Amino acid sequence: MQRKTSLFVLATDTSDATITAAAEAAQGQNTYLACLLLDNPPGRPYFVSGTTAFGSAAMPANWVDHLRDARQAAETRAAEVNDLLTRNTCSGDVHYAVCAGSDIRMLCAQRAKTCDTAQFADGLRDHEAVFREALHGLLFQSPVPVIVNGAPFASYSRVFLAWDSSLAASRAAHAALPYLRHAEEVVIGCFETSVSDQRDGEDPGTDAAVWLSHQGCKVTVSQFPGGGQDVGHGIQQRAREAGAGLVVMGAYGHSRLREAVFGGTTRTMIEQTDLPVLFAH
Repeated sequence: MQRKTSLFVLATDTSDATITAAAEAAQGQNTYLACLLLDNPPGRPYFVSGTTAFGSAAMPANWVDHLRDARQAAETRAAEVNDLLTRNTCSGDVHYAVCAGSDIRMLCAQRAKTCDTAQFADGLRDHEAVFREALHGLLFQSPVPVIVNGAPFASYSRVFLAWDSSLAASRAAHAALPYLRHAEEVVIGCFETSVSDQRDGEDPGTDAAVWLSHQGCKVTVSQFPGGGQDVGHGIQQRAREAGAGLVVMGAYGHSRLREAVFGGTTRTMIEQTDLPVLFAH
């Protein structure tokens, strides 16, 4: 019997209703739900003592107590999440961690290596540092696609594929094949295309359309001139016009540092919260 495994990243304050909805959807689709509950450790206030520029730094003694309390709260919540899975007859497991930065990236990537997809619980964006590090760990250090803003295990009748012949876009299209095959229509949108053999070819998007038609997808191709509009906003506008429930796109086709400083399509699509997006890097 075949079954998929989906990584579900959540926080300690993720509601029971959200977890129950994910468990019911996973059970209905015979999917194994691998839950990863994350929380940041309490802030570490340092006090500097001494009269020189190299005075020693001291940390309040009760910080260790706060850290222990945070870990205990995470452990308790993980047990409650596990009970919710059991109550809904959902196959799954729950891991938890109280950590920050590179540790979050490493844990998410490590857990995702044996999953098929990764999704975030509603409200995880409220924990900005956890959301950012988890997303980057999954995009840059794991082999699975990441879905943001979408209800867990939702299906979409119309999917918008943002295509630019890049490696990231191609990986996203391959990762999204289960969604593309299930959709009634796939709309391929090409923005700011370059009609050259080195970039997008003579008729941008048609090569992807032919490939997807071989997969049994009903495909239409639309080419949109840039016109000075931000590509991220263009994708949102055209996806809504097409009635798409999901956008599929490559993430960070440009340098992550460049997008962090100057902005970019990936950053725009991550920051918006209206459209579900499947990313792959």
